[in-house]
Amino acid sequence: MKWYSLVKVDRLSSHEIIMHTKVLPDSPWFSGHFPGDPILPGIAQVEMALDGIRQLRKKNLKISGLRKDRFKQFIRPNDKIKIKIALREGDAFSYSFRIMVDEEMACNGILTVEESKNQGG
Repeated sequence: MKWYSLVKVDRLSSHEIIMHTKVLPDSPWFSGHFPGDPILPGIAQVEMALDGIRQLRKKNLKISGLRKDRFKQFIRPNDKIKIKIALREGDAFSYSFRIMVDEEMACNGILTVEESKNQGG
């Protein structure tokens, strides 16, 4: 079961994509983070950005680096999320990402990826 719902994908170009998603309230990420006041952990946010890069590249990829990551706002169950991903100029494997909740920045950073030989990434 996928732990978030992909509502819509807008492909702006061959190098840029916007994913519209919603984190499901029964997501396992919320079960222990934190009881009574659930928030989506940063690692789950980065995984959503990686999924967007996979959508853009149409390849099985894994993270080889993460930098300049900033977590600025909590993401809670049923939040409507917009994830903007763009290839960084001059590097075929580096992508900037921005995760927004209600047009407010929740997280941003730069992901470097590489092809994965495994099915699971």
